Amino acid sequence: MKISILLPYKENFSPIYPGAVSLFVNDTAKISKYKKSIVIYGSTNYKKIFNLNYHNIFLSKYRFQSASKKYVNEFINIEKKNASDLIEIHNRPNYLKTLVNKFYKKNYVLYFHNDPLTMTGSKTILQRKFLLIHCYKIIFNSNWSKKRFLEGMQNKFVNSEKLLVIFQSAKRQSVNIKDKKKQITFVGKLNKAKGYDLFGNAVIKILNKHKNWTTNIIGDEQRDQISFKHKSIKNYGFLKHNQVLDIYKKTSIAVVCSRWDEPFGRTSLEASSAGCAVIISNKGGLPETITNGLILKKLNVQNLYKLMDILIKDKQKRLKLQKLSLKNFFLTHEYVSKTIDNYRDEKFRHLKIFYTKKSLHPLRILHVTNFNERHDGRLFFNTGRRLNNGFIRLGHSILDFSDRDIQKYYKNYKDFNGAKTLNEKLKKTCYNYKPDIIVMGHADLISANTLGELKDDYPNLKISQWFLDPLNKRGPDYERNKKRILDKSEFLEANFLTTSPDVLDFLPKKISNFFIPNPSDESFETLENYKKDCNMDVFFALSHGVHRGILKTGKYDDRAYFINKLIEKTENVKFDIYGLKKVQPIWADHYFKTIINSKMGLNLSRGEPIKYYSSDRLTQIIGNGLVTLIDEKTHYNDFFNNDEMVFYKNLSDLSEKIIRISRDEKLRKKIGKKGREKYLKYFNSTLVADFIIKKTLQIKDKKKYIWYK
Repeated sequence: MKISILLPYKENFSPIYPGAVSLFVNDTAKISKYKKSIVIYGSTNYKKIFNLNYHNIFLSKYRFQSASKKYVNEFINIEKKNASDLIEIHNRPNYLKTLVNKFYKKNYVLYFHNDPLTMTGSKTILQRKFLLIHCYKIIFNSNWSKKRFLEGMQNKFVNSEKLLVIFQSAKRQSVNIKDKKKQITFVGKLNKAKGYDLFGNAVIKILNKHKNWTTNIIGDEQRDQISFKHKSIKNYGFLKHNQVLDIYKKTSIAVVCSRWDEPFGRTSLEASSAGCAVIISNKGGLPETITNGLILKKLNVQNLYKLMDILIKDKQKRLKLQKLSLKNFFLTHEYVSKTIDNYRDEKFRHLKIFYTKKSLHPLRILHVTNFNERHDGRLFFNTGRRLNNGFIRLGHSILDFSDRDIQKYYKNYKDFNGAKTLNEKLKKTCYNYKPDIIVMGHADLISANTLGELKDDYPNLKISQWFLDPLNKRGPDYERNKKRILDKSEFLEANFLTTSPDVLDFLPKKISNFFIPNPSDESFETLENYKKDCNMDVFFALSHGVHRGILKTGKYDDRAYFINKLIEKTENVKFDIYGLKKVQPIWADHYFKTIINSKMGLNLSRGEPIKYYSSDRLTQIIGNGLVTLIDEKTHYNDFFNNDEMVFYKNLSDLSEKIIRISRDEKLRKKIGKKGREKYLKYFNSTLVADFIIKKTLQIKDKKKYIWYK
């Protein structure tokens, strides 16, 4: 594993005159758990380097190319020879475009240490969208900087998991407040942007009034010639970083009064870490650098003088701020380094945020399937609602997204089939709900492009789909159903099928494919027919017009021939058949009031039998205590015994078994009872929902699922 950190060109990764970027990288990388995997790339003329794995990119003068471009190209040449798993770019968004052109699929992290809207490569909305598309994470050193990045952007980007705020860090200093001196300290460039002119004029008035106080001024500036002289002012010029910290330890009051919008402000952070009473201007991210301090409401000499005067005269107020600064300081190198390592862990899958059995906290699951709201409850008893019950029993938050209903409601002459509106609505829903998992069921109009976009916006998002329709090559709609599964597989973690994957040769190899049984649910399957004396022997219902509610005119179903032959062959047995011979299908409560009268239910699916495939009628039959009649070629005898289900070889075998069971009430009730109990115990919606979650999140689980080996 290799993590490459690319510093800005000419950034001095050296204890001699280091910049804020170098200090941040050094302080966090040297204690990172990935320290041995990190290589830092930069270009400096200083020979003394921080004690880390550093590679200096030395550039000879080159007249026909900018030094920065040559610097990035030299890094690319190194990368070609020794590829990185993660490239972290600091404060140069314009480097990314060159890198992406050479290494499109690399994992990039971009750190902003300055205002994004002032930097080449992130000034325009188009440039910032490019960064969002190609970066795994974009790191800001303050919430202010993040807000600046998002100015003018679409709302969906605001909640993107790619955008993180990781503050600068400082060492918590070992300080005894009692040892503080009567000193006021200013650290920074001695120019107007830093407010040095305001500070100088205000502090001279303070020193003239409070004779026993002194002032430290640390920094230099060759462009602005602003100079203040007073017998109580000591001008240090530029000092080494550790010397600055030593002065802060003795300082009582630190002032950071920038005029410009500082993205963060390291000096105020370090002053807080040393227990100073800090005065800051309300500019940029400066207020985020302190936990306790005084903020200038109006930035002028008079207000600055007033706050310094208050702290000098009110010793208790000053001591309280000093103590609270130390007590509440939390942005230590250890804290920030760990925060950085967390996203590295996440990327390298060493740590799965939700995804261990012990830490599986309540998830947000967006369930995208047809909940049939427009059918007024006629199709309420469906797999989507069964799974919802399972997710809820497991303690997770579920949001229904009924794709077919939305598509029907919103289609118009501009969006003929409603797909465009549907996909946009899904994106907006994800922005507001921010799911951990999207589980889809037959969501055919959700496009692969939409899923790809969501994955880009929310890198931690996991997506899977379940599929219930037949997949036998000799069955109905094989090519269409095959396409429906493959259409979105590029962006899925897993497929969950009611056909055994080992008999399907078209499934994608790059993702996981699992069998799931049609889930039963204790709140749906409430009948116990084995306790009743039923006046009908065999129940069967089919429909080729599920969403219409009535049979399609002129539609032929090959099961009709099988049923007619079975009735003809099986004498003196009462069949209760729906969906044939102009007898319309039955639904919802009418369905339950009908099956309560039958001893047996025929589980006959469309097409030739294939391993483990069954429609959800299986659940409705066995789950309500009817004896289940099922073709042995479905291989359900892998899960159930002969006293729990009745397996038939052919039509004659089925006929004989129906006759035998119809005449043996004791046997009928025994099979009905045992079959129902086993199905509800091992094939229930809670177990199936749990299986879907854990396989989607790739959780290793010791729990036994009898359908999974």
